[in-house]
Amino acid sequence: MAEHELKEIGSKEGWLALSPLVVFLVVYVVSSVLAGDFYKIPVGSAFLVACIYGVCVCGDAAHPTRRMSPGERVLTFSHGASHPNILLMVWIFILAGAFATSAKEIGAVDATVAAALQIMPPKVLFAGLFLTACFISMAVGTSVGTIVALVPLAVGMAEECGQSVPFVTAIIVGGSFFGDNLSFISDTTIAATRSQGVKMRDKFKANLRIVMPAVVLVLLIYAWKGCQDVVLPQAGPYNAFLMIPYLTVIVLAVSGVDVLLTLVVGILMNAVIGFWMGSFGWIGWLHTLGDGVNAMSELIIVTLLAGGLMETIRVSGGLAFIIGCLTHHIKQPRGAYLSIAVLVSLVNLCTANNTIAIITSGDVVRQITERFGLDPRRSASILDIFSCCIQGIIPYGAQLLMAAGLAHISTTAIIPHLYYPFLLGIGALVSIVARRQEPMMPQEPRNLSSNTHTP
Repeated sequence: MAEHELKEIGSKEGWLALSPLVVFLVVYVVSSVLAGDFYKIPVGSAFLVACIYGVCVCGDAAHPTRRMSPGERVLTFSHGASHPNILLMVWIFILAGAFATSAKEIGAVDATVAAALQIMPPKVLFAGLFLTACFISMAVGTSVGTIVALVPLAVGMAEECGQSVPFVTAIIVGGSFFGDNLSFISDTTIAATRSQGVKMRDKFKANLRIVMPAVVLVLLIYAWKGCQDVVLPQAGPYNAFLMIPYLTVIVLAVSGVDVLLTLVVGILMNAVIGFWMGSFGWIGWLHTLGDGVNAMSELIIVTLLAGGLMETIRVSGGLAFIIGCLTHHIKQPRGAYLSIAVLVSLVNLCTANNTIAIITSGDVVRQITERFGLDPRRSASILDIFSCCIQGIIPYGAQLLMAAGLAHISTTAIIPHLYYPFLLGIGALVSIVARRQEPMMPQEPRNLSSNTHTP
């Protein structure tokens, strides 16, 4: 996805470029309303309809005088679906499914859940899960790694306690974005600070003032719900030896080991313990791995379809249209900060990747910051926060897809329970609107849409 290829297009062409995303949303929402249940409509079906439409109109907005050939349209779609970031997520899905299924087969999930139920007081179960996710995501620097490590355990605890699986899964997903937004080794933090030319610690301080009220409020909600709802069952005996695969995965993740290598190590440990304990033989182990991969097949397909669709939107000029619209009528610092929030949010909707969204809009945000004399630390903070907020609530984002696959539920079942991303976004908006207006220090304006290359 070469961001420097973005070209400004007209209003009519711009809406045509964005129409595949509109088709996806309309098909999904209207079908869900007709069905009377948002959980019954597969996200992949809506994406398939939108992708067929997107391939048909691909490039027409950017090249109104020369229609792309069918082969060129399919090639563009395939290029997006085969982007390295998309294929990386596919590998993570495959390995995560294999690890989760084999761990469950040997009894690692049951043993770890039993140990946690004995240690954790009922009233702090929800708050404890959220803080654990926050800590691990801060250490790992990636929301996906946190979700892979914790969702199977959280789901096991929810089933043992008779709690809502979507609710408990949402706790982990929400906490995973704490570190994704704040960790010094998070790719979103690195992208945001580099694009705005600020130090990580300065952006961290700016973020922390917005994040902490949301964290405290979420913890109070979870503490209150823990007092109301949770009754832990009497945990039976467990074999601590079976906990080794999960503990190893968590330790490796916190130590900064690559998530793919971490999952491979976990799979091998499951195999060794499974063979040793007689949980399965060679053929049984292969069947277990196959079941895990098959369980992730729908998520893999959705990820590939989303990657291809977003590439057709980019090539057609949809991202350039959004950038041009949002940067055309800025008149004051508060409006400039709001435009940064809206810009990165919309780009994230069109890319389904918060890091790519930051990279795509980063240079434009820097130009807005320079033109209106904004604080680059705040610009970097807003850029990072809103990209993470949107990434945390879109049903076709990698994090929700991963969590839904591991919990065997739909992504839309998780979204209503995502307190942290929503409260974080509300807090960030309030910090922009309610903050005292800063004096303008305009600098020499530059063309805000001619170059979006990030240094």
